Amino acid sequence: MSAYDSPIALLGGLTTHDFLRDVWQQKPLLIRGAFPDFESPLSPDELAGLACEDNIEARLVEEQGPDGPWQVSHGPFDDATFARLPEHDWSLLVQAVDHYVPDVAALLEHFHFLPRWRLDDIMISYAPPGGSVGPHVDQYDVFLLQASGQRRWQLGGKVGDDAPIIAGIDLRILETFDIEPEHDWVLEPGDMLYLPPGWAHHGVSQSDDCMTISVGFRAPSADEAITSFADYLGERQPASHRYGDPGMAPPRDPGELDDEAVQRMRSLILDTLDDPAQLAQWFGRVMTQPKYVDQLVPSETPTEVDDLVAALQEGEQLERSPGSRFAWRALENGLATLFVDGDGHDCDLNLARTLASLDPVDAELLSHPGAPQLLTQLLDAGSLTWLDEDDVDEENDQDDDHE
Repeated sequence: MSAYDSPIALLGGLTTHDFLRDVWQQKPLLIRGAFPDFESPLSPDELAGLACEDNIEARLVEEQGPDGPWQVSHGPFDDATFARLPEHDWSLLVQAVDHYVPDVAALLEHFHFLPRWRLDDIMISYAPPGGSVGPHVDQYDVFLLQASGQRRWQLGGKVGDDAPIIAGIDLRILETFDIEPEHDWVLEPGDMLYLPPGWAHHGVSQSDDCMTISVGFRAPSADEAITSFADYLGERQPASHRYGDPGMAPPRDPGELDDEAVQRMRSLILDTLDDPAQLAQWFGRVMTQPKYVDQLVPSETPTEVDDLVAALQEGEQLERSPGSRFAWRALENGLATLFVDGDGHDCDLNLARTLASLDPVDAELLSHPGAPQLLTQLLDAGSLTWLDEDDVDEENDQDDDHE
């Protein structure tokens, strides 16, 4: 039996095959006790502290704000903002908390039944009683894990792109929301709800300590993909690759744009786009682009390859920078493209697989061809950083606890 055929507690006892075949992107799934005895990795006050920091994306949604209904404010906030808030009917949402809190980032390891490059980030919300963002629809998959307190979730079925929304506010709240009676639950800590794209839902806090962890997934829209891929190909086309019409028949009317001309242009575009190898290279780059580019901190001065090798051989370790994204795709002759933060690096296949995994980045990698140079390049780009000794000691302590 493969790992994909084993029941997963996180999925309510479904196997990976069952979940992907019968549930993923098809219907909601409520999993009671997905994380047994779950304790929130941070408190409401700590979440509010993150929302007060520069360069962290945070929103405050007030159902009845000072300037009108469903008022949306953007961070960074300050203590005065939270001091003026009522005891109910508002929500604080902080994006990409996994980039800043290692215990939150560790939650992503539990979603190993899905491609890691599909994961986007973890948003965490806090709301006192009655707090919500209104009934709405998301165009991506999401797992909603209750971290503390209680939240009531009501679903309204799948709705089309043309579903009317309330005008005049900064939120895309549905004008009508018909609750499906069998899809009305109160989630306790450790309970989790999976929602596929396009499913109307409404979550309302039922307690003064309601925190919800949202694990979201990347799903480029068709218009974004077409534009991005066209730009990628356009940068790689020679100037000589352009419209041509050798052997053209005499025009019936010099002013007519005839079918033959349209077909020649159609062939030029489609033949250029139909390049599976280039598509794979573009796709790997776009799906590993960092959510926030300014989080990557390149080295001020280039690192000497020999210095990096010496440090690793002395026992130091590198780690993947918070928010950095890695993926790989096999090439021929034992090579692969390692996609990192929107760029591609051709390298040894086993090296690429290790760097795109959760395995340690230590001296063992130096045995792979080209590893010292690639590790140095990734370190200087900010995709890798040196692991703090305190972090190593903490990881060792955690390993001892699991023994």
